[in-house]
Amino acid sequence: GYRVSLQGNFFGRHHTYVTFPEYNPRKHIKLDPPLNIQSNVTASKCQIWWSVPWYLAEILQYELQYKEYGMSWEVALKKTPPSSLPQIEIEATELHSGIAYIARVRCKISENEDSYHSQWSEWSQTTVFQRAGVPNLSENILNTRTMQFLFIPLSFGTLLYLFWNCKLSSSKGQKASPALPFPRQLLSFSHSIIYTMGISR
Repeated sequence: GYRVSLQGNFFGRHHTYVTFPEYNPRKHIKLDPPLNIQSNVTASKCQIWWSVPWYLAEILQYELQYKEYGMSWEVALKKTPPSSLPQIEIEATELHSGIAYIARVRCKISENEDSYHSQWSEWSQTTVFQRAGVPNLSENILNTRTMQFLFIPLSFGTLLYLFWNCKLSSSKGQKASPALPFPRQLLSFSHSIIYTMGISR
């Protein structure tokens, strides 16, 4: 521990002011910012991770900020990792497709640590990531309606084509087969046979 005091001449007199009667450096730490922040985006989430000295990894806590690339950090969103691991995940539903985002992270000693206390470090370098573009709901509805409009005339045209082919096939079959006599023709033919038989008698 240390005893910190301020000495000086004020209005011609020498004075000593005790600023910190008991100053313990381990209670007033300011850490270096995390290093090597990186990101990887999948269809369901964005993973962000960084590096800190190994001997501090278990006693640190972190705060992440992320925002759309062209916006101010004043409107950035914040996230706190659920554990002391130097990583965090952002669900894809929290990101707009096709928009570039930028993120940074800072650290300090965990509030659960009794031996050390610190203030937040400066912010780290940044990482840029972007969610892959996906069709929105209106586009899906438009595609569905387009398919419906195309399906109806195509189905009708297919049915008409099949009906026309069946009609042509049936008419060709009738021409190829010998014509059957109608009832009147059969009746006159029978009359002529009877008349011939009567003459021969």
